[in-house]
Amino acid sequence: MAPDATPDVSPDRDEILQAVSSAVLAVTRHLSVREVLQVIVRSAQRLLDARYAALGVPDDDGSFAEFVAEGLTDKQWDAIGPLPRQHGMLGAMLREGTPARLPDLREDPRFEWWPKAHPVMKDFLGVPIRDGEQVVGIIFLANKRKQGGFTQEDQDLLTLFAAHAAIALANARLYESGRELAMLEERNRMARELHDAVTQKLFSLRLTAQAAATMLETAPAKAAVELERVQRLAGEALSELRAVIVELRPAELDRHGLAETLRKHVRLLDRLHASEVTFECDELPPLDPPVEVAVLRVAQEALHNALRHSNAARVSVGLAYEDGKLTMTVRDDGDGFEQAESRGLGLVSMRDRAESVGGVMTVRSARGEGTTVRVEVGV
Repeated sequence: MAPDATPDVSPDRDEILQAVSSAVLAVTRHLSVREVLQVIVRSAQRLLDARYAALGVPDDDGSFAEFVAEGLTDKQWDAIGPLPRQHGMLGAMLREGTPARLPDLREDPRFEWWPKAHPVMKDFLGVPIRDGEQVVGIIFLANKRKQGGFTQEDQDLLTLFAAHAAIALANARLYESGRELAMLEERNRMARELHDAVTQKLFSLRLTAQAAATMLETAPAKAAVELERVQRLAGEALSELRAVIVELRPAELDRHGLAETLRKHVRLLDRLHASEVTFECDELPPLDPPVEVAVLRVAQEALHNALRHSNAARVSVGLAYEDGKLTMTVRDDGDGFEQAESRGLGLVSMRDRAESVGGVMTVRSARGEGTTVRVEVGV
């Protein structure tokens, strides 16, 4: 092939590639970095006709800050266990920074091992993701469905996907740096407001309490009035504190988005509690930040109630999207409760959160029949 000749790609495939490239570049402006990487991996798997595809971004602790894959079910992931470490072929590619195209991964001396539940991978194609001279990740495919394994053409196309991933990661870093600065400025502003507003309330509260204490013996009626004022001031201070806390957006949402943040939260709870906690999620559209915060907080509160109060064996969390509506459901098979027994479960604040973003929360429960918390929000 002449040095400046173009690869021999069929027109149909070239059109598909251009469409995928445009889509990937478009979503980098709207989705979280993990969602962008998921689109890249899914597109590479389909276009290059591979059974498995994955993309990893290393961290500083020998594991991966991001690791997305296609071809495995959630059940398979749970059986495999924790995220892979930077060992074997993955570690070698990060160190060497060169493509790897192998007829059988298991016969390469750089291969070490994989967990017992890991699927068998044979033919392998991996390329580094570069930001200048720095290797910032790897993308790889395994088990080509077509006989003959991966070709040089496949390697060229995967290299292009790696370039898209590099752009996505660079954009995400710039965006997150800008957002972190904006968040820092906003939190400083809120801290000042919190200091000014709540400090004044607490100072008044202290003075009023001291005044009430001095009147208890000599003027009990006046002391009662002052104590009522103490109660009112305490309520106002608490309300202002809650308002500030509600405005604080969890950092995990900025990094991963609602679906992945909730998935990680569920996996953690599943490890920490005797109950089986599971998560299912449809593909979601981009969500407004206030909606993500509200839905996450309601889900966390509902999970807390289920795991602490219901004696449930199984708790399931689901996110679904249909006809312009996001639905979040937390369902348990525990003891259930009657309406009169719902005090202390935070249902009022949960409903307020849902309604603050135009959503509707419903709770269905009965003794011995478990509980279902459901939130619907138009998005």
